[in-house]
Amino acid sequence: MARNGAVFTAETFRFFRELARNNRKDWMDANRERYQQHIVAPFRVLLERLTPAVLRMDPDFDTSGRTGRNFSRINRDIRFARDKSPYRTQMYLLFSHARDSRGETQLYVGVSAEAVTAGLRIYNGRDSRLRAVASLRALQNLPWLTRQARRLGRKYESYWYATEKGEWAKRPGWPTAPEAWKRIRGWVVRRKWKPVAATRPAFLVEVSKVFRELFPLYRFCTSPAWKP
Repeated sequence: MARNGAVFTAETFRFFRELARNNRKDWMDANRERYQQHIVAPFRVLLERLTPAVLRMDPDFDTSGRTGRNFSRINRDIRFARDKSPYRTQMYLLFSHARDSRGETQLYVGVSAEAVTAGLRIYNGRDSRLRAVASLRALQNLPWLTRQARRLGRKYESYWYATEKGEWAKRPGWPTAPEAWKRIRGWVVRRKWKPVAATRPAFLVEVSKVFRELFPLYRFCTSPAWKP
């Protein structure tokens, strides 16, 4: 793989399409070498190439290369899931602060058979910054959030989650109203591309730009020292 060449190839997306049709352990065991070559190895290259730009934004980002911190798991936890498929048909590269013990606020790149995305996501977990920092801050700084929605809204998709009858329900748009932040359980701001975009060398430049443009939102959601 050339140092400045494309990270992903058409084989990455072919693997995910075939996995979706053959989501079984015997198929994965037979295709483990393909998984390592076209999924695991490119994602590690992606981490290596994005790390300098990420650390320039904030040296506190975790870039250790650990599964669960920088890489999502391909194996699904099916113990309590209705869907018993053993594998996920997408993979994520994740960047979160080392002080975020559960890594629930992330800059990320996601690759699946159908699309490639990059952006910011934050979820409400046991130690979530969404509950401890972002929700309280948002209620006090709604005009700032509204300005960010105007700045980014034409280029980025935004949606958030609330809970209805015990289930997460997706809500399109930017959470700029007080009612949203009283109910919010998750928030995603992302840019979406067709798979072919990730097979071009310029993809790394595009992802770095996404991270820079969304980093003010990341700081808003995480940093104790944030100021408007």
